[in-house]
Amino acid sequence: MLREAELRVTRPRVAVLSAVHDHPHADTETIIGAVRGALPKVSHQAVYDVLRALTSVGLLRRIQPMGSVARYEARVGDNHHHIVCRSCETIYDVDCAVGTPPCLTASDAHGFSIDEAEVIYWGLCPDCVPDSDPDQPEPERNSGD
Repeated sequence: MLREAELRVTRPRVAVLSAVHDHPHADTETIIGAVRGALPKVSHQAVYDVLRALTSVGLLRRIQPMGSVARYEARVGDNHHHIVCRSCETIYDVDCAVGTPPCLTASDAHGFSIDEAEVIYWGLCPDCVPDSDPDQPEPERNSGD
């Protein structure tokens, strides 16, 4: 992958790629910790530099949900979206909302040639949803009839 992106293959680059593959949506500190498992003496700056280089050539994707630190993932090139838990900040991938990339058509593109749409869905994950009150009836669901 590195050679295809015309980057030299170095131990830090391989370690960072491996860490991001093993820890999707990881923040920089998590990635540094994982990289130091393989390369104990790697500096913070080296990891930051590698993340920047890999992101700039499209081998990694940097996401930063509102109110969160930057996170990195190795799933690139498919314009997928994310769902974020408001409570525990767990992040999951969500495939494209509708159609083909850029998934959503802007109501007014203001002359831009749009090639990507970034959607973040927010809510509570199953672990963070409060248990329903057993005395409350279940809401009726539309059966589609």
